[in-house]
Amino acid sequence: MSKPGLDKWYAYMKSHDTAALWDLLHPDAVFESPVVHTPQRGRDITFKYLTSAAKVLGGPTFKYLGEWQSDTGTVLEFENEIDGIKLNGVDIITFDGDGRITHFKVMVRPLKAINLLHRMMGEELMKQSGATSQSQSR
Repeated sequence: MSKPGLDKWYAYMKSHDTAALWDLLHPDAVFESPVVHTPQRGRDITFKYLTSAAKVLGGPTFKYLGEWQSDTGTVLEFENEIDGIKLNGVDIITFDGDGRITHFKVMVRPLKAINLLHRMMGEELMKQSGATSQSQSR
């Protein structure tokens, strides 16, 4: 069963077209990270996390292994290998009636992979914050 929002997510993962991702996110989207205690609320922060994750995880060895769907969402199992560490996880995505992402939760295993992801995501988010600060100061 195909869903417009899910099809758009897969298209984003192939293209990394940030404008398409922005349009796919509901203004009140919530992102839950495997390493951040509190949910991150709003399109801006969800966009920042998802674009950073695409840069960190979206390399040539990233692949989705399985897909499970409900009426309002999808669970996508993924794997990747970074710096010799195999990581396995799931994206749990909820869509609204218009196919926009309202909730995006990521779960990752094992602990060694979570620690690597924590470090790499922190570095990428800092780069984005630096780029944002620099562009705002011009």
